[in-house]
Amino acid sequence: MFALVDCNNFYASCERVFQPQFRNTPIAILSNNDGCVIARSDEAKAIGLPMGAPAFKYKQFFKAHNIQVFSSNYPLYGDMSSRVMSILKQFSPDVEIYSIDEAFLELNILENSNLNTLGHEMRNRILQWTGLPTCVGIAPTKALTKIANKIARKFPKETEGIFVIDSEEKRIKALKWTKIKDVWGIGRQLEKRLTQQNVHTAYDFTQLSDTWVKSSFSITELHLKKDLEGIVTLALEDDHPVKKSIATTRSFENTYTDINDIKERVATFANSCAEKLRKQNSNCNMLIVLLQGSRFEKNAQPYKNSITVILPHCTNSSLTIVKYATKAIETLYKKGIKYKRAGVIVTGLVPTDNHQLDIFTSENPKHQPLMKAIDDLNKKYGDHKLKLANQDLDKTWKMRQEHLSKQYTTQFNEILIIK
Repeated sequence: MFALVDCNNFYASCERVFQPQFRNTPIAILSNNDGCVIARSDEAKAIGLPMGAPAFKYKQFFKAHNIQVFSSNYPLYGDMSSRVMSILKQFSPDVEIYSIDEAFLELNILENSNLNTLGHEMRNRILQWTGLPTCVGIAPTKALTKIANKIARKFPKETEGIFVIDSEEKRIKALKWTKIKDVWGIGRQLEKRLTQQNVHTAYDFTQLSDTWVKSSFSITELHLKKDLEGIVTLALEDDHPVKKSIATTRSFENTYTDINDIKERVATFANSCAEKLRKQNSNCNMLIVLLQGSRFEKNAQPYKNSITVILPHCTNSSLTIVKYATKAIETLYKKGIKYKRAGVIVTGLVPTDNHQLDIFTSENPKHQPLMKAIDDLNKKYGDHKLKLANQDLDKTWKMRQEHLSKQYTTQFNEILIIK
């Protein structure tokens, strides 16, 4: 059996743990730079606040409906997530962290064990130890746990936040209740194609022939169908997968017209990518640099462009990646444009200890010990204490976060004080 544990309204719930006065208040969480709404409490959803709503357009809406607005507090959310995942590992050694607020567990338990009781134990322990409400879905496969979890979330009074699919009758009833668009792994395009075949529910999908599903779609959809039938085809995955690409993209605090200001920002973004590469022991073979003009200023000339740079050799050196990223800006930059956003994406990733060597070009051997020394010092004394010379030494990247709560669990000077 598998379990899916999902935190309810995770970002909003994290804020409520330390500010309980907002428990019944509608809450909206904003994206980086307080751009748009990325998370809503149930109360905010009921009012009609849409996902992705631009914050500057909805200021009056927030005020009129008494919506409490928070800037994204990722250090707090990340630490609370880590605490939840640690608790779940007490129930099973096999845990797949699916996202910041949900995880799959493989339950190796006896047949006569009470799965409903186990679900309540998980839910109650997380609530008692972290203050975060959760829902638990338990079923024979991962795809069915998604449906079970959705039922637990949809009917909290009837299920008490726990739903177990442990019989064929429950499985069929749950599949008939689930619309095809709500099935895990069914996107909009696939939904359209299935609807044309009169497939409107998860149950309808399971009634299609295996041969037709495989020939019309792919082996992935066939595995999903089998999972919905109660046949395990989707196993737990590594909860620390190696990323295939790494990106750092940001909006500027102000618009820039000077190429040197843009180069400094891009150098910072490229350095961030290089640091992330080294953390996962990867090198990159190419990078993509993006540059975008402001979309909201009056009479601003629209501009959005990117360039792909093939590196002469694979690397994770900040010196090399920053060099080619800033050089790419010289190609993308045009005078007279107010620039608001830039980004660097490193891709073509390979392991640092297993990559193709080039007979004519290679990394400067001094780079690796230098990068290690920089990483070690930054880890010891704090991020970005050491910078490259083409970064602004006095400038620390700071997002617009006008509604930021405290980092209650990760900063000693912001720890919760109980009177």
